[in-house]
Amino acid sequence: MRTKQELGAAIRRDRRAALVVNAHSRRGRRLYDDARSRLVAAGFTLLGSYPVDRPGELEQRLADATDLGPDLLVAGGGDGTIGTAARLLAHRDVALGLLPLGTTNNFARTVGIPLDLDAAVAVLTDGKVIDVDLGLVGDTRFTNHVGIGLSADVMLAAPPRLKRITGRLAYPLTAVGLLRRHRPLRVTVRAEGRQHTFVTHQVYVANGGFHAGRPITADANADDRLLVAYPVGGPTRRGLLRETARNAASGRRRTLRDEPFLAVRQLWVETDRPARVEVDGEPYGETPIRIGLDPNALRIMAAAGSPDH
Repeated sequence: MRTKQELGAAIRRDRRAALVVNAHSRRGRRLYDDARSRLVAAGFTLLGSYPVDRPGELEQRLADATDLGPDLLVAGGGDGTIGTAARLLAHRDVALGLLPLGTTNNFARTVGIPLDLDAAVAVLTDGKVIDVDLGLVGDTRFTNHVGIGLSADVMLAAPPRLKRITGRLAYPLTAVGLLRRHRPLRVTVRAEGRQHTFVTHQVYVANGGFHAGRPITADANADDRLLVAYPVGGPTRRGLLRETARNAASGRRRTLRDEPFLAVRQLWVETDRPARVEVDGEPYGETPIRIGLDPNALRIMAAAGSPDH
């Protein structure tokens, strides 16, 4: 497999790419033609170009694009699309290019990809190849987070039409409706020889630095060999709402050393009753689960000044 520097040089020199856009997403259908034309105008030779209208076809289209042998696979869509592409490209000699066309774009924010389409294409043109960590839940890799409890219920219940109309507001709107009948969980987290217990409606385990489009802390990122586990609020519904608002407002001012964050390399999560789990916004299963890291598993095209460890 080529070094990162060799792969980056090949992308800048040969411009051999393939494009897959989730045209079923909120912005994807409208922006597919724009993305394709901008990549061609930037000098890329598109070995294949795939708009995906049906969610069930995304993984196959990404595999088709990879089989064409590009140096750069450009994926346009939200966190679910990017996460699917990341799992496919882990430990492969292909860089992932990101066009953030989704609702919250957490992974793109974490790795510093601009949300503006022209600026994102400029990163693909002028950037460099770096590698970042992926999380592991069971044998499934993820880019952003694992959600246990209310968020998994919300992901299953949020109406697609509401997401298209309201964007990321769809999730809190759905959560408000579900919260009235949601019971708190007793969550046990075992990590690095210690046990932590929370009574809460919601626990997250993050690989990246953003959740719901907002920073988790000032120093969480996807290239630090750490997972960040944290409950949101305590047993009361009011506490959950208060802590959610506090997280959104104060993320940039907090660090991984602050409570209630646990920054570890792997952990085991149990709950007092089976709780639903979502991985990067997609249903996964139920607790108990083990969550770990796959260090430097994914190569991405990032801005020229991006740190790389």
